[in-house]
Order: sequence, then C-alpha cells, then structure tokens
Amino acid sequence: MTQRAARAPVLLVLAALAALAAPAPAGATAVLRTATLDPEGGALVLGLSARRQPRLMVLDSPRRLVIDLPDTRRDAGLTLPTAGAVNAFRASARPHGTYRLVLELAGLPAAVPSVRATAVASGYLLRIPLGMALTAASGAAPGAMPGDDPVATAATPATVRAVQPAHSPGRDGRDIVVAVDAGHGGEDPGASGPAGTHEKDVTLAIARALAARLNARPGIRAVLTRDADRLIDLRERFERARNAHADLFVSIHADSVRDRSIAGASVYTLSYHGASSEAARRLADRENATVLKGGVSLADVNPALASVLLDAAQSQIMGASVEAADQVLGALDEVGAVRKKIVQHAGFMVLKSPDVPSMLVETAYISNPAEERKLRSASYQEQLARAIESGVVGYFQRHPPDGTSFANRRHEGNTVEVASGV
Repeated sequence: MTQRAARAPVLLVLAALAALAAPAPAGATAVLRTATLDPEGGALVLGLSARRQPRLMVLDSPRRLVIDLPDTRRDAGLTLPTAGAVNAFRASARPHGTYRLVLELAGLPAAVPSVRATAVASGYLLRIPLGMALTAASGAAPGAMPGDDPVATAATPATVRAVQPAHSPGRDGRDIVVAVDAGHGGEDPGASGPAGTHEKDVTLAIARALAARLNARPGIRAVLTRDADRLIDLRERFERARNAHADLFVSIHADSVRDRSIAGASVYTLSYHGASSEAARRLADRENATVLKGGVSLADVNPALASVLLDAAQSQIMGASVEAADQVLGALDEVGAVRKKIVQHAGFMVLKSPDVPSMLVETAYISNPAEERKLRSASYQEQLARAIESGVVGYFQRHPPDGTSFANRRHEGNTVEVASGV
C-alpha cells in the first residue's frame, strides 16, 4: 500500500514496554494462536498460551502499530486479518525469540493503546484498542471482556531532537533519489569470468546504464557511488548514499562460483544478524552516527531509547528493502534465468545503512561462460538496467516517499508509468 502523509520525524516513537503481572514460567515459550479484529470495539485481540510483556510502538511513514511479544512463537495455523482501517498486517520472528506484529493503519491511535489481559481456558487474551472503527474482520472476535486485567503501558521518556535534512519528506515535489553502486573497482576487480571479464567493469557499465535510465524519468534522480575505475571502501559506499539523502540504495554485482554451469540472477537484502551487528556498532558510537533519516538524533537520547529507535528504524528499512528487492527480482525474471526465486538475506556490508532501503543485485554468474558473454554485451547490460529500473519504479509507484512528485501525482489520482517489457 502507499505510504500516507507523514510528519517529521519519520520515526515517531510514542510508546515502549508494557508490563504483565504474571510472566510465563522461565524457559517456557508462549504460542501466539490467534489474531482477530473486533469490529465493534475497534480492537486487536491476541490469543496466547501464556502471558507476555508486550512492547508497543506507534510509528509513522507509513502509520503503523508495532507489537513485540518476547519469548513467543506463532502457531502454524495463525492467520493475520485485515479490515477497514487496517491496511496491512504482517508478522515475523525477531532475534532472541521475540515475535513482531505490524499493523499498517489508515490513522494513528490518539495515544499509546492500553493493553488488557484476560485469563481464558486456553491461556490469555490480550486486547489492544486501535482507536478506530473496523468495518469487517477475519475470524471470530471476542466481544467485551468482563474482568479484564489492565496492563500498564508507560511512554518511555525521551529527549529527541528533530532536524530537517536537506532531502526530507515535506518538500513538495522533490525528486526521488536512488543511489546506484557499482561493485568493486580499482585494485579490486571482483570476480573474473573464464574469458577474463572483470566484475568491476561489468558492474560499472550496468550502473551507468541504470543511472541514465533513472535520470531520464521525471521525478527520479540517480547518483553513482563510483563513476570511474577506483576502489571505494564498502562502508563509504552506503554512507555516500546517506549523504545524498537517497531513498533507495542498489548495489550491482555479478556472482562467481566454482561450478560454471550455475546461472541466473538473485537479489539480496540485509539479514537480521547483519542488522543486529550494525545496530550494536552504531549504538556504541552514537556521537559519530547521530541522525537517522527523518531527523531523529541519537546524540542526546538515553541508550535504552536509542536502541528502541534504531531497532524501529532498521525494522522499517528492512521491510521496505524486501518489498523493493522483490519488485526488482520479478522484473529480472523477465530478462533471463533467476536462480533464486525469492529475495535472499545476507550480512553484506553495503546493505547496512540504518535508514536507507538497500538491495544487492547479483545480475548473473560471470563464472558461467554463456552469462559472461552476455554480461560483456552492451545490449544485455541495457536489458539488465531496464529490468532493475522497472522494479525500482514499480516499487516507488506503490510506495512513493512523502513530498515527492511521485506522491503528489498519486494523491492527485494519477499513476506513474512503469517500464514494461525488457
């Protein structure tokens, strides 16, 4: 769904840490069995096998409610409902046994929802008011809960200093900025094909072609992390994207394996392990990495809240990265073989920006003689660039950043043309 209009800062952390009176026994893992919407009460009702201490956050851009359930797993039969003002509902396992639910909402609750717990024969029900009418719901939802046990929710005290980046939501009609990264370069040739083709040369050619195509589109501006045969530090690559206030980072590569028969493209986003290690690094050096996109500064924030802010930022960015990568992967499938049909996850350094959606595109296997010949061809390089462009534009058509001309056109009821065919 499309991002709704947002107010700076992008990350609006309104809540943290709710306490349940009687936690589950040590070592036990709660099972999330049901998630239903109560249309009459405008609430989300969660059915768990044991009581849990949820952490609630209300975030913006897009508007959503995040619920973290510690030491919890989902039941295999769990279904996630959507109705009325709930535009999307997704869930995923998080590190250290946490299970996360994310509801994208048409509006935000006026305040942090007050969670109420009720003991039932099968365990506990958690009722979370959404502060809005729900016109329909999936599955049976409990009505009133006499004897509800209120769960205290407390807003975490914060000193969050907002700044206005040069390229931020709120500037009407700004261009979408896409950072295009040509892998390797200089004394690092990357992989080499049987005929001696170097990855660094192929990636630069594709990156230039992609940047040219994006720059030819009204409302999009591409920036190259390198436009010459030179080596750039991996961390510097995504920092250049951040300095350009990029809305998306696309790193171009050409894979190599010993088995020369292997062929096909694949697309990667950052893994949870890679995100966790990067978060730890940034939290240890907050003075040198103080501002997240949208204007949230970590310099004056206590470490506990800084961790919540950074985790929320990374969760949002990782979700956006997967959606954008999926669009690109689908477009590449129309060009040639795709080896891995779903988006892959890895801890690549260039994907570790905390606030720029990022993907790494393995365009083909340069170790495969047939694919090496294609990669050397200017026409095939152009086909790859066009496919990636199609995926990128398709993503921004569905998720235009606030304040961009893409968003303005969508709000006016127009559409952004997506390149068709390759």
